[in-house]
Amino acid sequence: MAPVEQDALAVREQLFHERVRECIICALLFASLYILCHFVITHFKKHTDFTAVHDDEDAAVNRIALGLCTFTLAVALGAVLLLPFSIISNEVLLSFPQNYYIQWLNGSLIHGLWNLVFLFSNLSLVFLMPFAYFFTESEGFAGSKKGIMARVYETSVVLLLLTLLVLGMVWVASAIVGNDAASRQSLYDLWEYYLPYLYSCISLFGVLLLLLCTPFGLSTMFTVTGKLLVKPRLLEDLDEQLSCTRFEEAAVSHRIRSAGKASCWLNLDMEMLREQFFAIRSKRRKLELRHRASPWQRNLGYPLAMLGLLALTGISVLIVCFHVLELLLDDAAMPRGIQDASLGQVSFSIFGSLGAALQVVLIFYLMLSSVVGFYSSPLFTRLLPERQGTPLTKIIGNCVSLLVLSSALPVFSRTLGITRFDLLGDFGRFNWLGNFYIVFLYNMGFAGLTTLCLVKRVSWAVQAELIRAFGLHKLPLPVTRCRTRSKPS
Repeated sequence: MAPVEQDALAVREQLFHERVRECIICALLFASLYILCHFVITHFKKHTDFTAVHDDEDAAVNRIALGLCTFTLAVALGAVLLLPFSIISNEVLLSFPQNYYIQWLNGSLIHGLWNLVFLFSNLSLVFLMPFAYFFTESEGFAGSKKGIMARVYETSVVLLLLTLLVLGMVWVASAIVGNDAASRQSLYDLWEYYLPYLYSCISLFGVLLLLLCTPFGLSTMFTVTGKLLVKPRLLEDLDEQLSCTRFEEAAVSHRIRSAGKASCWLNLDMEMLREQFFAIRSKRRKLELRHRASPWQRNLGYPLAMLGLLALTGISVLIVCFHVLELLLDDAAMPRGIQDASLGQVSFSIFGSLGAALQVVLIFYLMLSSVVGFYSSPLFTRLLPERQGTPLTKIIGNCVSLLVLSSALPVFSRTLGITRFDLLGDFGRFNWLGNFYIVFLYNMGFAGLTTLCLVKRVSWAVQAELIRAFGLHKLPLPVTRCRTRSKPS
């Protein structure tokens, strides 16, 4: 064999081994995410939906739908980790450029992960989650033989009709937006234009949902953290709360013991009293745990947590304001997509590794705030999962919602200027990313809404805490008496 042929064979062999290595790494990462999401969903699912006491067929259908939900939640978690993993990989390659043990961490692997997350996000949103919902609601066509396959046939037909309806609506909408012959001709290309345009609309919806949920979540994070941590004695009197809770528990327990067998109305009252007793006892145990907190945890943990949240929120708003100025002065600040991930050449932060670490922390913080704001909003409060009591339809709704939020997180972070890492693969092919007015108004809206929500929430919280700390909430409210004047005779 000639030396040239040997060199070409060696190159092909090396490419083959690199490809196999990337597939193994992607499979291991996804398997880890799938196992983690399986434990999370098992913690919240309603066990009576998956037992074969009433119907083996329904239990099997629910298990299949649960597997699809686990897959979707794993894709959502992968979308959350996508941008932080890429930023950390770039900094690691910058710090150790010649290290043999990290040669597997290259641009080809990162680009492949972005493409896989984009593909699985499309697959889950368009096919898997609708299939899971219709599969659990189906019973088979009238006159057909009952069984799982009858449900599969009915679900497939309904999903096909829904797909045709959605694609037709997108075709009409895109033809109205791009009213020219070239646009109508490109609509017949399903893979290159049709599905990316559909996902572009879904991504725009997710980014707008993040715009509404994240500012509200940033302000709600202070309230949620205040409930989880033990406040200093100046701001919270745990002794009084614990004493009141014990008195309530003793009173309800005495009412339950003194109640005897009577009419059905008293039986209903007994059920209500038992539920009230269990709720008060749970509250009392939580207060006892908080009461046993150490002075360091009480006097240092709460102020540091509040200062940390305030610092992260302030840094996020400052970065967005600075990005607004960049948009006005430099076209390079616009979000754009690239097809080649050149990692290990330059840091994506002017502060080096420290700035990259801050970007990763901010991305996770914004995602957590968006989830808190989503479940705290009046429109989506009913979707909040319950431990060991969440039905399957609610699990499907939660998986779809989290996937919409997480798949829009890379575009959201790049649009706001939180990171300079450009969008890879099909994430940068969205039509609205090149519109200056949309990006500019989006940044201004985020900065304005976050500042407004934060000022309103912090001002009300400080006022309430000061009133509670000085005991002003115990004072009787002033009563205004209106004197009626008698008419002169």
